[in-house]
Amino acid sequence: MWRRITGSQFGRFALVGGANTSVHWAVYLALWLVLPYLLAHVLATAVATLCSYALNCRFTFRVPPSGRSLLLFPLASLVLLGASTAAVALAVTVFGVDPVLAPVVGIALVPVTFVTSRAALTRRPGGEWRAAAAVALAAAGLAAMPLLVNPSFYFADDSAAQFLPMWHRLGERLLTGRWAFGLEPDAWMGGNLAAESLFGIWNPVHLLDFVLVALIGDLAVAAAVVKIQSLVLLAVGTHLLCRACGAGPAAAAALSVALPVSGFVLHYQAASWAGGLMGFAWLPWAWWALRRHLEQRASGVLPFVFCFLCISAGDPYGVLGLCLVFCGLAVEFGPRRLLLIGAAAASCLPLVFWPVLETSAVGWRSGRELFNSGLLVPGIGDLLNASTPGFLPQIISFGDYRMTVPAVFLAWFAVPLLPWLDWRRMPWRRCAAVLVVAGCAALLCLGPSNVWMFRWPLRHIALLHLAVAVLLAVALTAGLRRDRVRARAVTSALLVLGGGYLAVAAWPAQAPKHLIGLVLVTGLVVCALRTRLFVVLHLGTAVVLAVQLLWFPLNRDIADYRFPTDVAALRRDHAHLRGGTVVQVASRELIPPERIADRSAWSELLLGNMPVAAGVPSLVSYTGIGHDAMHTTLCLNYFGATCSHAYDRLWGPDRLADQLKAVHVVVQRRLREITAAPPGWRVAHRSAEVAVLSRVGPVPWPEGRVSVARGVRVVEDVQRGARTEVVRFTGSGELVFARLSWPGYRAAVNGTPVPTSATGAGLLTVRVPPGVTGGAVTLTWVPPGVEVGLLLVGLGALVAWVRPPRWAR
Repeated sequence: MWRRITGSQFGRFALVGGANTSVHWAVYLALWLVLPYLLAHVLATAVATLCSYALNCRFTFRVPPSGRSLLLFPLASLVLLGASTAAVALAVTVFGVDPVLAPVVGIALVPVTFVTSRAALTRRPGGEWRAAAAVALAAAGLAAMPLLVNPSFYFADDSAAQFLPMWHRLGERLLTGRWAFGLEPDAWMGGNLAAESLFGIWNPVHLLDFVLVALIGDLAVAAAVVKIQSLVLLAVGTHLLCRACGAGPAAAAALSVALPVSGFVLHYQAASWAGGLMGFAWLPWAWWALRRHLEQRASGVLPFVFCFLCISAGDPYGVLGLCLVFCGLAVEFGPRRLLLIGAAAASCLPLVFWPVLETSAVGWRSGRELFNSGLLVPGIGDLLNASTPGFLPQIISFGDYRMTVPAVFLAWFAVPLLPWLDWRRMPWRRCAAVLVVAGCAALLCLGPSNVWMFRWPLRHIALLHLAVAVLLAVALTAGLRRDRVRARAVTSALLVLGGGYLAVAAWPAQAPKHLIGLVLVTGLVVCALRTRLFVVLHLGTAVVLAVQLLWFPLNRDIADYRFPTDVAALRRDHAHLRGGTVVQVASRELIPPERIADRSAWSELLLGNMPVAAGVPSLVSYTGIGHDAMHTTLCLNYFGATCSHAYDRLWGPDRLADQLKAVHVVVQRRLREITAAPPGWRVAHRSAEVAVLSRVGPVPWPEGRVSVARGVRVVEDVQRGARTEVVRFTGSGELVFARLSWPGYRAAVNGTPVPTSATGAGLLTVRVPPGVTGGAVTLTWVPPGVEVGLLLVGLGALVAWVRPPRWAR
């Protein structure tokens, strides 16, 4: 038996795994005595990884240690660390597994660990992956260039107002072992993270990024790190996809490096819409893995993993792109061969998006519209002018009739080199899926502006540029044609001049920039035709990007809040507001621009999700879903209560301020002047900009979230994490909780389920049934459909793992 076990690699791997599990468990238990369980798990895994590397090299695979394997083994383990960390957190917070036993869930990952470890330690380095590593380095270098002209380039608009502050909070939750999986009650309108799918709470790589943001502490620096990581992922995935479609290494590298710094990806997705970038970054990986699965009859595990990463990022545009990829591959390979892997990928959708659909019933925006406002809808001419560096299209943007950044720019060589490509040698059949995706993406770019949850068609241009980049890489691989040089040169010149004319026509005042752009592109094209083509393509991409950043260091089509970035300093400035719920009555439009420019406004007011970063429970939050009842009552938008009568509603007959368990009310004096505090409150602070009211006495039941008890005497109210609360009571009546009544709440009185309801302002209520005179109310929240969603993901993984039957091959 011993010889049989030690005679196989998997048997030796299992023995090493047993020893390594002992090391991991010993370190974990020792650290768990002084550290939160998730942090203890991460550190124990790091120690166990080094032990595993040494044992697997010498005993399992019997290969000498090397610098390459020492680098690749931890990198392969990093993905497994994210998956196992997510599994441990899920086991503890959702299923109630004891933290002492939680690491046992890692046993399910043993087969995946074996495959990745063998690949990292035994396979010789190939040219494909060396080229991919070079692409990653080049993409990282170009992605860092915006920081030279604008250190906060990646910390703008939604990234500053929505993503980074909440990422920091979620990272802290993970580090301290208080992960709530989808609910942050203190974030109020923005606290339903399961329904705010863009945060990607089911994506293991996102979880690692959350921890990284919390450890960095500076939101602008953290934004740059996470965004550059996503741009590098996009570049490498695009390179692999181009190669899989028949492109040569040099051509694939040129396009895959250019795509992450193209106009829309860099100035919109990377600068602002972080959720879109992180979802889009996984799309070429999923596409590449699916194509590899179909061409090489490879296992379905890899495409399932990348499809899950793409879907769990929570970006609906990324999911739509994945659906188009499946459609294109069905055209190229036939639908039968995609049936099983498509079903496996589709099984991931309910876990991520079912809470979104369920919450639309109470949200302020369901997104079920079909109309065209013209907002961010490009024209055909805009899409074709993809190589003019300074072209600012006349696309209706936020508050203006034209854009201030080259949002439709792809690459300086994409259009001018078209006449020189040998289209006769294009493997059109092998590019059938790419053509389908490109055609569908182009149609989506042209509108209408609103289709269900999909708004602003310009967002589809990233998918269009990805498909076009693959086609260009394949075409460039065949080399440039050298016959009929004069005709090709004239055509190329006309294309460049045509792009320049459209640029001048769109904004004549920018004519000097367009002239410089024409000269620059013309010179680069001539150099590319006369000397080393791919060297010039790369150098030209860097030079054109540098010029664009000098011209457009800031996207003025999106909001520039100039929020503080140092979390520690932010918390010191707002420490006086911590300790209870804050209601802010203020309008962003009334803040003097100079106070935003010098950042002084944020010492007294907080907008977006900045209260989350400051550690202040507040009704102010940046959210795309909202809660309609609370929104209507207090005229809340992304920036807080923005109408003066919201202040009066706090003190109405139902005393909404008490129902919210508000401790502080911050009122912008330009919006509403406060002369005297209401009964039970005092004016704690008054400045030229704000008046701060504070409650005189303590809130009732400070350990929990019960705010009003009608006919019920509350004996004890205790929260057990963010999602569970137990109220012990006597009498019979109604309890009002300072919680928004999101779908997913379940209540039980003495173990018997009872329905929940909501106040007119959307606060959760539970009525004790008649005849019950005492006991305990147990309140829990679970994301709608999470149990079924997890089961479906497990079934999908099983389908992907099992070898498909003969009819599906």
